[in-house]
Amino acid sequence: MKNVEKKQRSLYIKSGSILSSALKLAQKNVKEGTPLLGLCEKIEKFIEDEGGKPAFPVNVSINHIAAHFTPSFDSKEVFSDHDVAKVDIGVHLDGCITDSAVTIDLSGEFGKMLEASEGALESALSAAMPGIGVGKLGETIEKEIKKKGFKPVQNLCGHGIEEWVAHASPSIPNTSSKDARELEPGKVYAIEPFATDGEGLVHEGVQAEIFGFDEKKPLRSMTGRKISDLVEKDYKGLPFAERWLVKKMKMSDFERKTALRELLQKKSIHAYPVLRELEGKIVTQAETTILVEDKDILVLVK
Repeated sequence: MKNVEKKQRSLYIKSGSILSSALKLAQKNVKEGTPLLGLCEKIEKFIEDEGGKPAFPVNVSINHIAAHFTPSFDSKEVFSDHDVAKVDIGVHLDGCITDSAVTIDLSGEFGKMLEASEGALESALSAAMPGIGVGKLGETIEKEIKKKGFKPVQNLCGHGIEEWVAHASPSIPNTSSKDARELEPGKVYAIEPFATDGEGLVHEGVQAEIFGFDEKKPLRSMTGRKISDLVEKDYKGLPFAERWLVKKMKMSDFERKTALRELLQKKSIHAYPVLRELEGKIVTQAETTILVEDKDILVLVK
């Protein structure tokens, strides 16, 4: 990871400010009957109106869905009064990324689990300092979640952030670990505890609406070549949603689906499958981004 330069520091701070406002917008608008697609588009438009760009499609993962869910372009899904919704948002300015998430409990039944993930984040932030090992942060997170009677999701982690790379090394575990890699001054990290009443593991589902560009490959499909050019130029390796392609390109559903299948087969792009806990269980998430300074940390999203 490269150290953040002075100019980049100001971009990270502005990105975090935009994201803080976007999270407030999410909290205001997640309510029974609100369309998921409408919420995501509203937040993404807000980010752009404020001078930033989405670092990845807004994720709205409900109940046992832990991560990587964003609605399709033709989604009719709405929030219900029993949903526990995790809204995960990323903002970037010239590749300087902040990443944060909030959980909204419309059911009113899972306050203690919200306290577990939010409390774990606060404990991790209190412990975070230059030189602390990431495994020690994981131990802090695990203790706080278990103290509330829940399990940390052990195969979801926080992460480093680099310019144009939303998920970089090192991983910041949500359980105790012997990983002695340290938080380093001049670098950016996302800390994101997940708590659950399930088994503490997530599994990949079949559905994927989010993709990431890997590299240019020879393609038979003209539509595939156009998609490849678009995502390389516009997103520069950051994740994108299929629904974004629908807005930007004129093509039939058949052409788009066929082209995406070829891009995946050629390993020009990769998918981010939805990540799920056990059916009927609940997952809560809390996340923010920090910049590690010489003697302290700067919380970028508040």
